[in-house]
Amino acid sequence: MPSVSARIFLALLVAGSLASCGRDDGPRLMSSLSANSGPDEFDILPNKPLQEPASYSELPPPTPFGGNRADASPVADVVALLGGNPAAVTRGEVPSVDRRLVGYTERYGRRDGIRSELAAEDLEYRGNNRGRVLERLFDVNVYFRAYEHMSLDQYAELERFRAMGVRAPAPPPEPEGE
Repeated sequence: MPSVSARIFLALLVAGSLASCGRDDGPRLMSSLSANSGPDEFDILPNKPLQEPASYSELPPPTPFGGNRADASPVADVVALLGGNPAAVTRGEVPSVDRRLVGYTERYGRRDGIRSELAAEDLEYRGNNRGRVLERLFDVNVYFRAYEHMSLDQYAELERFRAMGVRAPAPPPEPEGE
């Protein structure tokens, strides 16, 4: 009959091996204990209502895998609500009124494919900071600890800006205990 400490060690060994099994969709830093595989309410984007054109001869020819007038276009809708030209969004061009702003933001250059490059680097970072064995076993959230050294202290930054004479709105009070 094994001793109590041997039983505990064996139980932890089995639990650790089972924690490393299962599907691996990549490292998960934010985790929820819900195993619900139901629909995600944020994935649902309602279509616009169908509209009958004034003349059926004015309809554009159908394009395979192309857009539809009833398809949702949230970015263009927001641009229109804010007074911009939604056609510029769908064409993928920079409106003439914004060219100086875009030129200014690109003054130090830009790299094509930066999003995919950053996503690959972040995936590697998250793989190296997955948390300890027991944190993974009990599905503990390790996101904030993993990225803590990259976070901005908003109150210290506010004080830095105020010291430079920049007017800034009053922030909410600092949480107690920090």
